[in-house]
Amino acid sequence: MTIPMSTEFQGREDNYEMKKLLILFIVFTASICGVYSQNKTIEGRVISGHLETLPGVFIMIDDSVEVGMTDLNGFFQIDIPVSKKRILFKGVGMEPTTIELVDECDKIEVVIMLSSTYDFITPRRVERKRKKRYKKLPEIHKQAYEKGIFKSSDPCVSYVFTKY
Repeated sequence: MTIPMSTEFQGREDNYEMKKLLILFIVFTASICGVYSQNKTIEGRVISGHLETLPGVFIMIDDSVEVGMTDLNGFFQIDIPVSKKRILFKGVGMEPTTIELVDECDKIEVVIMLSSTYDFITPRRVERKRKKRYKKLPEIHKQAYEKGIFKSSDPCVSYVFTKY
């Protein structure tokens, strides 16, 4: 029994269509995986409110995932997902500082306040004093720029005040 020519070619066309769909599926899946796994590298420096470098400051995202630490001169380089916009800096004797990234910036400079002890003051008053010190961070950034510690005159981040 012989098979007509038209049926034979029909099978080859179906096979070709399946290969085409398979290749399209693989390309589409690879492109989606690439989009979701993108990271960006951020580098910068961390100093204290007294314009001193801060070694050993932990750098975290999501308040618990450690992504890096500053070196002896306060410099760091971290890789974080593109979707993350907030970074937390924690150090011994320092106030935990949360910053929000600006999209265009890949080099940041951060000022962290020293931790203070407030005795015999109400918690509400403590928060007011902390917030007052916190609002001075952009001014300290400009002082660091004038002394040559930082390379940019304006901070490329916005500081996020968090209450205790």
